[in-house]
Amino acid sequence: MHRILVFFMLLFAALLPLGTSTAQASESLRIGEPTPWALGLQPGVTPVKEKIGAFHDELLIIIFGISGLVLVLMVYIVIRFNKKRNPVASKTTHNVPLEIIWTALPVVLLIIILVPSLRLLYFSDKDPAAEMTVKVVGHQWYWSYEFPDHGGFSYDSYMIPDKEIDVSKGQVRLLDVDNTLVIPVD
Repeated sequence: MHRILVFFMLLFAALLPLGTSTAQASESLRIGEPTPWALGLQPGVTPVKEKIGAFHDELLIIIFGISGLVLVLMVYIVIRFNKKRNPVASKTTHNVPLEIIWTALPVVLLIIILVPSLRLLYFSDKDPAAEMTVKVVGHQWYWSYEFPDHGGFSYDSYMIPDKEIDVSKGQVRLLDVDNTLVIPVD
């Protein structure tokens, strides 16, 4: 079992450098453009988005840990309890310490996930004094933008069809729209 664990740790360590994070991607790309071999979420522009990215990375580590533990346990069970090693099956029905562990461990993991998620939810609910409010509604194939502070002005933004994309202008398929949202600064 120890050899199997070492094997998977080495495999994970070998595959880790295959991707580059989007923070390391070329600066010439716009936010949201696909980057070859990029991993992770788009870079954050606000503190809330940065915290969401950090929370995502923490959850990814937890998920990999759970998946690795389950894989190791399954391999151990297959090797240890196969028919060749145990020709007579055990009639054991209860194992109190094991039942306590597999009940308590998920509760502990949920609490470990709950605390940072509630902290993030509380942090994202704080709204500093905003200079402008934009209501963005995502429909199935387009976006709607509404400015409630400015008389309810609204418009829709549709993707540019593939045959109308002008690559010389830097337009990207499935990302560029006919009416982009431009928010004034200061």
